[in-house]
Amino acid sequence: MALAACGKEESASAQDTAPAAPAIVQQRFEWRMVTTWPKNFPGLGVGAERLAQRINEMSGGRLTVRVYAAGELVPALQALDAVIEGSAEMSHGAAYYWHNKNPGLSFFTGVPYGMTSRELTAWIRHMGGQEIWDEIYDEFGVQGFLSGDTGAQAGGWFRNEVRGVADIRGLRFRTPGLGGQVWQRLGASVTNMAAGDIFQALQSGTLDAAEFVGPYNDLALGFYQITKNYYFPSFIEPGLATEAVVNKAKFQELPADLQAIVRYVCQASYDDVASDMAANDPRALQTLVREHGVQVRQFPEELLQAGAKASAEVLQALRDSGDALAKKVAESYVQAFNIVRQKTDGTDTPFLMARAKYFQIG
Repeated sequence: MALAACGKEESASAQDTAPAAPAIVQQRFEWRMVTTWPKNFPGLGVGAERLAQRINEMSGGRLTVRVYAAGELVPALQALDAVIEGSAEMSHGAAYYWHNKNPGLSFFTGVPYGMTSRELTAWIRHMGGQEIWDEIYDEFGVQGFLSGDTGAQAGGWFRNEVRGVADIRGLRFRTPGLGGQVWQRLGASVTNMAAGDIFQALQSGTLDAAEFVGPYNDLALGFYQITKNYYFPSFIEPGLATEAVVNKAKFQELPADLQAIVRYVCQASYDDVASDMAANDPRALQTLVREHGVQVRQFPEELLQAGAKASAEVLQALRDSGDALAKKVAESYVQAFNIVRQKTDGTDTPFLMARAKYFQIG
C-alpha cells in the first residue's frame, strides 16, 4: 500500500512539473479595403473606416482591415475590380457604380421612386433579395453586404433654376445608376464620376448640374461655391444603400466566427451610417443656407410626374430584359415593393403628413 501511495505521489508530482501543453496559435489575417470615397469623407468614408475598426476590435486583432481612400491604391471606380482581381480583399462603395457588369446590381443601391431605406432592408434581409444579390456576384467571385444608408437624398445642385421638363433637355448632369437612365429619358446628358471629381467638373463647366448624396456630404465637397440652387428631394434615390464587397475565396478562408464578425459588423454599420446621416444632414443644411446663401428649392410638379413615368419605364425595361439575372432581381424587387409599401403608404405616410400639419414643439 505504501508503494502504491508513493507511486501516486510520484505520478502527481510528475504531472505538476510536466511542461504545459502549447497554446493553440490562432491564424491572423490582414485585409485591404479599397473605397470609392475621399479620405475622411463624412458619413460614407468615415463609415468605411469605422467598419474596419470594428472588425479589428471584435476579432481581437485576428482579422485586421486597412482602409484605402479613393485613389490611394486604386481609382474610386475601380474598387470592385480590385476585389475581383484579388489586389484587395474588400471594397466599400455602392452597387449601382457597377451597373455595366449587371444592371440588376443597381437594385441593391436604390431604385427611382422605389423603396425607402427600411423597405430595402426588408427585401434584402427577409424577402429573398440577398440570395439574388449573391447569385449575381457569384459570377465575379465576390459577395456583397449592405454597409451604410443615406436615407432619401437631395435632388442635386443646378447652375440654373429648374422650372419644368424643358429645362432638363441637354443638361449635362452627374448622376449614376437607374436614376441616370431616368434623367436621360427626361432629356439630360448623363455621366457618372467619383465624388472627388465632381467639384472640378462643375467649376470648369463640364457639368451643368450634379447630385451626390445630401447636405452632410455636399457641404464637404463644396458645391455651394459654384451654384446656390439646391433641389429636394431626390426622386431617383429614395433610400440609398452602400455596400461592402469581399473576395469570396478570401472570405471563405476565414474561420466561421470571423465570417460572422464581418457579416454582422456590416449590418451594424448600415444602421450606424443611417443615424450619422440623420443627425448631420439637417445641421449641414442649416450651415449651407445660413452661412453660404444656398437656396433650397423643390422640383416642379411637372418634373416629378415626368420622372415617375420615366422611372416606371426604366423598371419595366429591366423586367423585360434578356438578362436572366437582371430580370429575376427586377421581378423580386417589384413583388417585395408592392408588399412593403402597404405599411409605408398606409401607416407611415399618413402619420408624417399629420405630424407636419399639426404638431410643433419648441
